[in-house]
Amino acid sequence: MKGLSLAFAALLATTAGAFAQGSTDITVVLDEELDLVEPCMATRSNIGRVILQNISETLTELDTKNGGAVAGRLAESWEDRGEGTWRFKLREGVKFSDGTAFDAADVKHSLERATSPKIACESSRYFGDTKLSATVVDPGTIDIKAEPPQPILPLLMSVLTIVPEETPVEFTRQPVGTGPYVLSQWNPGQNIVLTRRDDYWGEAPKVTKSTYVFRSDSAVRAAMVQAGEADLAPSISVLEATNPATDFSYPNSETMYLRIDTSIPPMNDKRVRQALNMAIDRTAFIGSLLPEGTEPAVAIVPPTTLGWNKDVHVPAYDVEGAKALLEAARADGVPVDTPIELIGRTNNYPNATEVNEAIQAMLQDAGFNVQLRMLEVAEQERLYSKPYQEGRGVQLLSVLHDNAKGDPVFSAFFKYHSDGRQSGISDPKTDDLITRASAATGEERAKLWSELFAHVHDDVVADVLLFHMVGFARVAERLDFRPSIATNSQLQLSEIGFKP
Repeated sequence: MKGLSLAFAALLATTAGAFAQGSTDITVVLDEELDLVEPCMATRSNIGRVILQNISETLTELDTKNGGAVAGRLAESWEDRGEGTWRFKLREGVKFSDGTAFDAADVKHSLERATSPKIACESSRYFGDTKLSATVVDPGTIDIKAEPPQPILPLLMSVLTIVPEETPVEFTRQPVGTGPYVLSQWNPGQNIVLTRRDDYWGEAPKVTKSTYVFRSDSAVRAAMVQAGEADLAPSISVLEATNPATDFSYPNSETMYLRIDTSIPPMNDKRVRQALNMAIDRTAFIGSLLPEGTEPAVAIVPPTTLGWNKDVHVPAYDVEGAKALLEAARADGVPVDTPIELIGRTNNYPNATEVNEAIQAMLQDAGFNVQLRMLEVAEQERLYSKPYQEGRGVQLLSVLHDNAKGDPVFSAFFKYHSDGRQSGISDPKTDDLITRASAATGEERAKLWSELFAHVHDDVVADVLLFHMVGFARVAERLDFRPSIATNSQLQLSEIGFKP
């Protein structure tokens, strides 16, 4: 594959060598195509890398480069008014790309649209069971009330993309935002083009135009940058990350896991779920299909997250122990031979297919009847989120979850609460811990999240937690840019410069 990569790079170099040199236009090559350009879906990484803070902005954002502080974006300041209400002062002189002025009415509509049952916005899942309502104080001021009170509401506002008040409550193909770029072209199956606005409220970015193309093969993506046909590949395989001048690792905020639906036998038996965890040799993946630096996971969030529990341990790899648990369950009448579908997502990360094939083989070795099916992002999403399909069989969803926000509130409810959109469990203690932790502050908040991590992992065995991932990017030498933990879910063009 490396030989193919180099040959392809040489071919491109003869035709496109210095095409981008001296230009402020760039080409970004992504690993999977966007199925939507809807702002309220920008929390999904493949969409967020194009839309978030480029076309559509948020009231606040997490400043990952300065200690993870909450910074203002469309909101200049905010204050806790008590009883769950926060008052946000909005930035003045901001216009949407259609020329209309931004004000508090747009924020109110954006919140109501994102949380409406008439549209399946992904951003709303981060609000959990918190009811949010907005009251316009004046054009530059808005009160947002959380019931129950939410002490980190300003951070939660970093996932609410703002659209004009006139935006209908349905998915759009022509997003209008306050960001520094407009969507000038979307050619499904080919590319997406963003063009810099002349009337952006903030400092003009250096990049004038960004063309996004899509290539599923990691070697091809890396070769395109090497040859000058592209400037940036945010995700390449460790096998291609061979040039210290252009290839950079970054702390990925994704956690890989297998989502279990515990409502369907035999997955409703804890012994079966324990056997799934014991059947996978996590260490065998690291340094082979997955790069060095990948860490075995014991929580749905990375270790830098509030409430991390160091006393939760990775299940020991024990094939014979897994077989014994299955035999004990079989003796009690549990249908452990039921066919299981392992459902992965094509191009979700480098070597995704190979990783899932290895997981399938390990589960089969332990006695599970597992078949693998790889789907595109939109197909898998229909299985991943509620309402789950009627008449479905036993499914293990092989997925990634991104939490770069530093607090489990962005993960816990929709992954583990009985009413969570992607939850596969229904456990009263889990629900109670999530509710209390979400409303707590300080040490009590950290303590409750820590207790939740231990409970879902050790007592419930809610899923098969696998890895905290590491990302690799290839960046053309002409760009002044380094990937960070945020690169996994967004790619702000305003952070990209050009070397002299």
